[in-house]
Formats: sequence, C-alpha cells, structure tokens
Amino acid sequence: MTAAGPDPDVPAIRIERLHKSFGTLEVLRGIDFQVDAGEVVCVIGPSGSGKSTLLRCVNLLEVPTAGRVLIEGVDITDPECDADAVRTQIGMVFQHFNLFPHLDVLGNLTIAQRRVLKRPKDEAGTVAAEVLARVGLTDKIKEYPARLSGGQQQRVAIARALAMHPDMMLFDEATSALDPELVGEVLDVMRRLASEGMTMMVVTHEMEFARRVADRIVFMDEGVVVEEGPPARVLDDPREERTRTFLSAVAQH
Repeated sequence: MTAAGPDPDVPAIRIERLHKSFGTLEVLRGIDFQVDAGEVVCVIGPSGSGKSTLLRCVNLLEVPTAGRVLIEGVDITDPECDADAVRTQIGMVFQHFNLFPHLDVLGNLTIAQRRVLKRPKDEAGTVAAEVLARVGLTDKIKEYPARLSGGQQQRVAIARALAMHPDMMLFDEATSALDPELVGEVLDVMRRLASEGMTMMVVTHEMEFARRVADRIVFMDEGVVVEEGPPARVLDDPREERTRTFLSAVAQH
C-alpha cells in the first residue's frame, strides 16, 4: 500500500496454506486462494463448508490456526504487523447489519471515520453524504435504523464501509437475512460497486448474482477449495462431482 493506492500487480488478497480449527473441528483445511486488484470473486458452497470462516480470516476477525494472509502484499498474520492499520483498507459487510441503533444514519456513517481515520466532523459528514448517494439513500441521512427497512439498513451498512475509502470489500451473505423482496436493492448496489472496479470477495448463495457479476467463482466444501473458474464454466459445466451435486440441490429450491 502506498499513498498512490494499491499496486495493481500485487494481489489484493493472497491466502497461503490456511488452516482454521475450533477445538477439534478443523473448518479450513489448507486453503490457497487469491483475489487480484479489481477482481470480483464469489465464494459458494453448502452451509458449513467454511466460506464465512475463510472470509473472516481475511481481516483477522478469526485468527488462522496456521498459514498466512497477505493484504496488498502485507502479511497481516505476522505478529509484527499492525493489523488494525491494514484493516482500514478492508470494508466488510455482514449478514446482519450491526448498525448502532442509538445513532442516526449520519452518526453511523461518521463515527468510525472520526475515531479511526481522525477525519474532522465536516469532512466526515461530506464523505457520508457522498457514499449515501452511491447507495441511493440521500434522503435517509437523519433517520434512525429502526425506521429503515432491512434492505435500507444493509445499504447503510455498505455505505458505512465505503465511507472508510477501502481498497476492497468483503461481503458475508449480505442478503441472506433480508426478505426476498428487499434482496434486489442490495444486489443492485453490489453490482454497481463491481462495475466501478471495486475489489470484492463475496460469500453468497445468490447464484444468478454470481453468474452476472463475478469474474471468478470458487466452490468450497468441507474446508477446501473444490473447484474455481469463470462463472459460466463452474455453474454450467462443473468438473467436480461435489460441485454438480451442490448446484443440483440449489436448483431444486
């Protein structure tokens, strides 16, 4: 990372021989994985396959048991690394919105800017207005979370992450807690981000979104990467039996 921004020749995310265990349960079993700058990678797979754990290891919300995670060439698993500084380059959007209920939208969008990035109040407010416009919620800046729909709350959560001006965005099943009629508005925002060139790693069960937006799809099962490739090949002509079985089950729902 430099003042001029990330080096496009260095992978945004590089994961090497990653293992993660919870007690005797080995959730990730030797993952090697890369996301290039400007690339959109969708991670799919059955429940319990390790997708969300992998995503959470990328910014050390879960500390790997073994292996390395490099963000723009910086090994954040190195004990000497200032992981908090590196994390400022990574925006994360969770399944549940995690907005502060006692703060209005403006407060939710400015608190981290002011406390973490030390932006002055006026500058933080300007950035908040800009990112709210990007997610189509300019008119909600004074509303409190309880007065917003689930889809609006998730769009505010995306705006909050964007307000930190990250180099990349991680999405962990960002639509799975939403009512079906609200999913589209969140996916539309994610599509726009992808079209703007944002580096994105997306854990999703939305196969049509993955088909339309991803540069690459990664299929995980039982803690390993089973198959990866362009969306059309993985979804329409999977090489692995486990991938075929999963996609067949998804198609029946």
